[in-house]
Amino acid sequence: MFGNITSSMLLAILPEIALLVLITVIFIADLVLHGKQNSNLAGITAVGIAAIFVLTLIYARPGETDELVWGGMLRHDWLAFVFKLLFLASGFITTLFTIGWESVWRKGEFYVLLLTSLLGMTLMAASADLIMLFLAIETTSIPLYVMAGFMTNNDKSTESGFKYLLFGAMTTAVMLYGLSLLYGLAGTSNIYAMAESIAARAIPSPVLVGTLLLILLGFGFKVALVPLHFWAPDVYEGAPTPVTAFLSTASKAAGFAVLARVMIAAFPSILADWQTIIAIAAALSMIVGNVVALTQTNIKRLLAYSSIAHAGYALLGIAAASELGVLSVVYYFLVYAVTNLAAFGVVIIVYHTTGSDEISDYAGLSRRSPMLALAMLLAFLSLAGVPPLGGFIAKVLAFAAAVDAGFVWLAVLGVLNSIVGLYYYLIVLKVVYLFPPKDEKAIPTRRSHGIALATSVLLVLLLGVVLAPWYDWAAASAASLF
Repeated sequence: MFGNITSSMLLAILPEIALLVLITVIFIADLVLHGKQNSNLAGITAVGIAAIFVLTLIYARPGETDELVWGGMLRHDWLAFVFKLLFLASGFITTLFTIGWESVWRKGEFYVLLLTSLLGMTLMAASADLIMLFLAIETTSIPLYVMAGFMTNNDKSTESGFKYLLFGAMTTAVMLYGLSLLYGLAGTSNIYAMAESIAARAIPSPVLVGTLLLILLGFGFKVALVPLHFWAPDVYEGAPTPVTAFLSTASKAAGFAVLARVMIAAFPSILADWQTIIAIAAALSMIVGNVVALTQTNIKRLLAYSSIAHAGYALLGIAAASELGVLSVVYYFLVYAVTNLAAFGVVIIVYHTTGSDEISDYAGLSRRSPMLALAMLLAFLSLAGVPPLGGFIAKVLAFAAAVDAGFVWLAVLGVLNSIVGLYYYLIVLKVVYLFPPKDEKAIPTRRSHGIALATSVLLVLLLGVVLAPWYDWAAASAASLF
């Protein structure tokens, strides 16, 4: 099948090859280093991911025409390229945030799991075949199950890992059944050959819709869409906070990359049906996520419900099923990833000092650490969609795509939900800026945490002010699907 391996084929999987090399290096380093020297593993991982990011940016850029490589298993296009860069950037920032988190910091196996999950995500974004897609999803998910329960001496962490594994296994089984039915109906496992095959076989629409619903159960769980969101608050709260940050950004982005590719490439014959299904899921996710977030007293649970709501906003682009729609999804996750990482970065730093994730313990943060308070202000206002931050542009694009596709009611609902979201973000900021501090002691920030947080906040600003390069990348990604 693979005959002559060309340089273009190797460059298409350059990030994956480099990640495998880095995993091997971490394995060896973990065996060689002992005791406190194992803290160097985080630095090795961060430097390695940064190097892979640069190599991918320079050498793995797709050509003028998209191509199927490795026997049609992968597609080397702009959608895969941009999401790969997004995953690597998220992995780099997450690694910096793990420094000092005692339960994971000196554990070589943790960084192996993180890199393995990254490897799975890069393959998810490029998968053009059902078999490769399923293997990539499992390569991504299994390490995340372990990472969520990595703090074995913490009951909440072990509970979150078990819940995530249990519910993940159930939905994966249902999704796999749907994928097997799809293969049987289409007679091919290649995602890009399915539409023509299904049309030629004249498969009845109800059968296709039923199969699609089974597949969406798996995809919906991965990105925490209502009504498949029930695991997210408990897992986000119980998992180590750096893992929660990674899970809420890179993992969610990978799910949306797959969702966009599969829905548009494989199911054009039932476009109106799945647009309606996605629109309903988007509406429910926005409403449930924002309304339930109003009652939260734990910052990680609040961000979990915020994440559910943002999945609903991003779904507007999928429901639109247009170039503008996919463009809005890509841009949305470029913004959302760095914004959420900034928000969780503040949570990580504050937890190191207070040992608490309760919102009430953020009282007077502006006096104890003005820069941390400013970072939280910018992150939360971006999540709320306030100009001139990146979140504003992302939401404008999502709402514009919905209106352009005729889903005016969905765009109006999104605007109303954004107002609700702004309210609970402002509640937290009121505690940060207006409440008196419980302790006057300053909150220290590690250099690595400061670098990660500053990078995230800077990107939040750049994505809202300097639009051209990011918009062009998102537009190229959308064009590669149509």
